[in-house]
Amino acid sequence: MTYAYGPWHDGPDPLAPPADLRDALDEIGRDVLGGSSPRAALEELLRRGTRGTTGLDELTRRIWQRRSEIQRRNNLDGTLNEVRRLLDEALDAEKRALFPDPSDDARFDEARLDALPPGTAAAVRELAEYSWRSEQGRENFEKIQELLGKELLDSRFEGMKEALQGTRPEDVERVRQMLADLNALLAAHAQGFSDVPERFAEFMRRHGEYFPENPENIDELIDALAARSAAAQRMLNSMTPEQRAELAELSQQAFGSPELAQQLANLDAQLRALRPGEDWESAGRFRGNNPMGLGEGAQAMADLAELDALAEQLSQSYPGASLDDLDLEALTRQLGQDAAVDARRLSELERELRGQGLFERSPDGSLRLSPKALRRLGETALSEVVRSLRGRTGDRETASAGAAGEPTGSTRLWRFGDTQPWDASRTVRNAVLRNASTGGAAVRLDVSDVEIAETEHRSRAAVALCVDTSWSMVQEGRWLPMKRTALALHQLISTRFRHDALQLITFGRYAAPVELGDLVGLEGAWEQGTNAHHALLLAGRHLRRHPGARPVVLMVTDGEPTAHLEADGEAEFSYPPLPQTIRRTLTEVDRLAKLGAAVTVFRLGDDPRLTSFVNLIARRSGGRVVAPDLDGLGAAVVDDYLRNRF
Repeated sequence: MTYAYGPWHDGPDPLAPPADLRDALDEIGRDVLGGSSPRAALEELLRRGTRGTTGLDELTRRIWQRRSEIQRRNNLDGTLNEVRRLLDEALDAEKRALFPDPSDDARFDEARLDALPPGTAAAVRELAEYSWRSEQGRENFEKIQELLGKELLDSRFEGMKEALQGTRPEDVERVRQMLADLNALLAAHAQGFSDVPERFAEFMRRHGEYFPENPENIDELIDALAARSAAAQRMLNSMTPEQRAELAELSQQAFGSPELAQQLANLDAQLRALRPGEDWESAGRFRGNNPMGLGEGAQAMADLAELDALAEQLSQSYPGASLDDLDLEALTRQLGQDAAVDARRLSELERELRGQGLFERSPDGSLRLSPKALRRLGETALSEVVRSLRGRTGDRETASAGAAGEPTGSTRLWRFGDTQPWDASRTVRNAVLRNASTGGAAVRLDVSDVEIAETEHRSRAAVALCVDTSWSMVQEGRWLPMKRTALALHQLISTRFRHDALQLITFGRYAAPVELGDLVGLEGAWEQGTNAHHALLLAGRHLRRHPGARPVVLMVTDGEPTAHLEADGEAEFSYPPLPQTIRRTLTEVDRLAKLGAAVTVFRLGDDPRLTSFVNLIARRSGGRVVAPDLDGLGAAVVDDYLRNRF
């Protein structure tokens, strides 16, 4: 047996690697954390592309570049110029043949040739009944008539020009018969005749060779013909009035008879009535030096229309847009196989991101990240924090605990100094196996047999993370690090310390407890006020709900408090801060201290007034002030949480 290997063409490659959802979700997460909506972040990812996959923006740029090249490189004079060239050669050859002849007939023919109208079409019409003496003249004139017929047919039927190479009279007659049958079929369809399917089947049996699209029914046939006919009409619209007039007159000489032009005109009229939604009116501007024939011009207009449709599909700007709408066959024709592969990958990525439950609908109908997606973003944020913590000199992992801790489920051999309880079953098993291997009759324990049950300390903590969401956080580029910090801490607590109670609290002019998804999707807004008083009040309420837990209060801010909450629930804003703002904020600090909470403030910025105030908070609560850089904010918050928790 022999085997042949080649590229896969039947749909997506079954051996291709799956779409990398982790990297894609990380990129979406970065945009969402930066203030973009999940939908906008997804659209931006698809526009930008991924590693190894071209994005929609680049594909669109190449579409417009290809469109510009078609118009910049070509013009629509090809058929007219070729007819003019053949006519000039025919006239020169005829005059050379007439010159040696001294007869009056020769002089009369010379005078007739000299009196020909200057226009190409008019001259060809005048010569339709002329008896040529030169062989080259007669051949050139026949070439003109044949060229006009082929070009007219090629402009309506793709590939017809190649199909009619070496045209014979019987071939022309078959084409005329096909056009007559086609017009009769379309007329029957327009009138609603019940036997149209049978007529269509008979038509395709007789003339199917002229339709490489292989339509399966009358509607598919009409769609294909109307698209080509509309492209031919747009090509005519793109010509000058003089060129259109010349071409209309020349078409009467196609294959030496006006019948072809009349049948094509009848066909165009029927198609226009059947498919009025096609673009029959627009035009293009061709300004290049490469002359195109009528068939090439119609194909160029069809290409421009296809490129316009692809550009709209790639823009994804219409209601209900999806990358599944992309016409990959058209994209392959216009930009090549690689572009279609990139588009298919983007489509699969979009489908997988939506299908894997990474997005969900919020109550107001908007798109938001699902808990599954938030967990993934949290894993990424926490891993970055862990790498940062491990990179600190002098730090070491301190996950082990005393004998009073909870078992982790794993065991290890005893080492000198260990205080964890023995795992009796594994210790005895080790002794039995050791004695059996040495042939001993009695089982004796040895220190090498001892395994201990690993434990870890799991004291419960109530954690309040208060994050400043005033406009300065956005303006100074602190928005994204703040959100990533909340993600990392949430991920750590939800996976490593599940018994801890975390409350996320945002504070601008007002403070509010928020869920992680709401914080991640929070957009920056212009709002005056840094209401630390309200945030600490909510933190205290959270701690009191968990009286048996170790209290941990963490605050991230870049501004001194400029607002406080009045008794009626309204926020009072003032800058510089009012004395009562400072007083009420410190009152909440003192209340937290009575609960045993030492407030740690993460100061972002070097404002002297901010520095003075946060130092005061630390002294009043027994906490501390940390001034990390933005890249180290997450590590600083997680590190402080772990310190306070134990």
